[in-house]
Order: sequence, then structure tokens, then C-alpha cells
Amino acid sequence: MKTGTTSLPLHSGKAPAWLFSRMKRLAREIILIIVRDYGTDEILKRLSDPYWFQALGCVLGFDWHSSGLTTTTCGALKEASLGIEHETDLFIAGGKGRTSRKTPNEIISFGNKLKVNPDILVYSSKMAAKVDSAAVQDSYQLYHHVFFFTSSGHWSVVQQGMNEYTKYARRYHWHGSELKDFVCDPHKAVCCNFKGKTLNLVAKEGDKNRKSSHEIAIEHPDKIMKEVNKIKNLDLPARHYIMPDDLNPKKLYTVLEKTYENQPENYESLMAIRGIGPKALRSIALLSELIYGTEPSFRDPVRYSYAHGGKDGIPYPVNREAYEHSISFLKEVVNSSKIQESDKKKAFKQLALFCN
Repeated sequence: MKTGTTSLPLHSGKAPAWLFSRMKRLAREIILIIVRDYGTDEILKRLSDPYWFQALGCVLGFDWHSSGLTTTTCGALKEASLGIEHETDLFIAGGKGRTSRKTPNEIISFGNKLKVNPDILVYSSKMAAKVDSAAVQDSYQLYHHVFFFTSSGHWSVVQQGMNEYTKYARRYHWHGSELKDFVCDPHKAVCCNFKGKTLNLVAKEGDKNRKSSHEIAIEHPDKIMKEVNKIKNLDLPARHYIMPDDLNPKKLYTVLEKTYENQPENYESLMAIRGIGPKALRSIALLSELIYGTEPSFRDPVRYSYAHGGKDGIPYPVNREAYEHSISFLKEVVNSSKIQESDKKKAFKQLALFCN
């Protein structure tokens, strides 16, 4: 289930090396403590909460409201998790830009440590990205995708898109354990400060449009084009997020030819077809409305920096001494619990010997 969306102003720049190294160390201790006290599934649940994630980024000391909080926090978590997967059962794949496109290969690389087929996780990763880039058309282009998962196949996603015109970024959160399907209201909640026109092809009220879109997708293109040619004049409502070339006969025929050749079983299968992106889904949705009278939805699925300070000096410059103290304190807690656990194991072994 998609658990939320957050909008943040686009900021350039990156975390200085001295801060990022501390972010990794502190993130590592936080991961270990949550796993120890609550289990790895709790981490996935918390990461899927946009407010908890924002608080975590602030505690780690990054700029409290910029787009960089998402990418830097995920980067710190990914590097912090390396080498301790055997303790945490937490695996992290993906990242920003080109790294995000390596997510499938990174998931597969953990295959020998997983109890499930990694292809299942790869599909979930791709579909979460497909929904937010093609099925929810809100003018934000995805450029960051991070997939968190366990060996048993539980997962969460944190991904972010940017709108260069508005200078805003939008963060999307997913929680796999609560997901029923990818095409009917997978969004549980959305937090967004900047609003714009949105075509939501996975809204619950758009179910009829999805069904008729599927019918169009598996019908022979020639039959559909006959219906399109009957439409001489189009008077589309201004509220529609539809482009003028969505009914361009040549482009439309190419789209229908591709879907007809693939014969998708349902709308999710249609959406999963390689090469079927925002424009193709939008064209089919418009056809469904024109031919079958089934309207798509335009409902938008959308909204602790005082711990150590922030990179840009807000609310105050990062307090390095306090930061080091937090890392040391948490590390002491983790080490103490390990010692206690070791003592317990020794005691049980001695008790077993005594009983025998």
C-alpha cells in the first residue's frame, strides 16, 4: 500500500563529507536498535510513514525541508546497512538517478540471502515506480527510487520525483505488506503542500475506466480506430489533464498495436507492459471515456530537526559534539544488549550441562 506523499522544495548541493559520515554512523545504530527492540518489519513500516521519515532525516542533521533530505537520508541508510544484513535482515537497493535504474540488479544480487524469488521483489519495485510515474500523472518526474526489503519478501519504497517548473520535489512512500493490488487506490495517504492538476488512473472511482481501458487494449486496433474516426469534433472539459496529441491516429495505432500483441490479462498487466508509459495510458483512458463514457479520476492522492541542527544552519548549525555523543550513546546501548545476550546464552549452556 502506498502510505503517503510529501512535497519539498528543490534544493541543489549535497551533504558535506564530515556530516554524511556521521549520518551513516548514527543511522546504523538507529537501525540496529529498532531491529533489536521491534524487528525488521517495524523499520519497513516506519520508513513508509512520510512523517517518521522526515523526522529521521532531521535527526540525522540534514536540511529539514529540502528535496535533498530524501536522497541523502536514503543514501545514509543504504551505506549504514552494508555488512550488517546478517544482523538486521534489511536489504536496500536503488538510489538517485542512474543508481535507481540498477535497483533490479541489486535486488537480484542478494538472491542467495533471500527466502523468496527475487523476481517477485523486482516486479514490486518496478510497479511502484510505474504507478507514480505513469498512472499518477502529477507533473513530477521520478529521479530517485530506493527499495527496502527483507529476506522473507516484505518491502517498502521511498521514491521522489521533481517538477522543474514549480521547483518542487514530491516524495512517495509505499508499504508492501498492506498492498492489495497496484491499480485500485494503492495510496493510503498523501501529504502535499503544492497542488496541481493530477490524472489518477489508479483511483478507486476510476475502476470502470480501467476495465474499459483493458477491453480496448486487447481489441484489434483497426476496430478501435473505426470508433475514433467517427469522432469528428472533440469538446473536452478543461479540467482534463489531456494533451492535444493524445488522439493522434498514428501514435494511437502504435499504442493499440503494442497492447493487442501483448494481450494483457487485466489493467495491472496492461500497465506493466514495457514501453507503455504516461502518454499511452492517458490515451487509452481518454479513449475509454469517449467510447464507453467511463471517466478517469482527477483526484490527487495527496502531505526533529532540533536534535542535532541542520546542514544549512536551520534551526541552528549541526552540533558536532552532540552528534558524536548520540552515536556513542546508541552504540553503547547496542553493544550492551549484545553482551547481555551473550551472557544469557552462556548461562543457558551452563544450565543445560547442569541438567544433563
